[in-house]
Amino acid sequence: MPHRTSSSRSGPQRRAKPPSAQKADARGNEGEGSRSAARQYDRAAERFAADPEKVDRLAEDARHALNGPEGKDLRTAESKGKAASHR
Repeated sequence: MPHRTSSSRSGPQRRAKPPSAQKADARGNEGEGSRSAARQYDRAAERFAADPEKVDRLAEDARHALNGPEGKDLRTAESKGKAASHR
C-alpha cells in the first residue's frame, strides 16, 4: 500500500481557524479544564482559608443574612442549586 502524505488525503479539508480563535490560541487559551485557571483558583482559595479572621467574619455575615430578612430567599436559592446539581 502506498504511503499517503497529508496533502494527498481524500475527504474534507481542514479550514483555517477564525481570527477570534487564532487570537485566543495566541493568548494561551487552554480550553475547558484550564490548568492555569485551576491553579489561580486554588491559590486564591488557600489565601482566603489562611486568614481565619476573614473566614470567621464572613461566616458571621452569612449567619446574620440567613437569620435576617433575606434568609428565606437564600434558603430557596440553596434548595434550587442543590436540586439542579443532582440531575
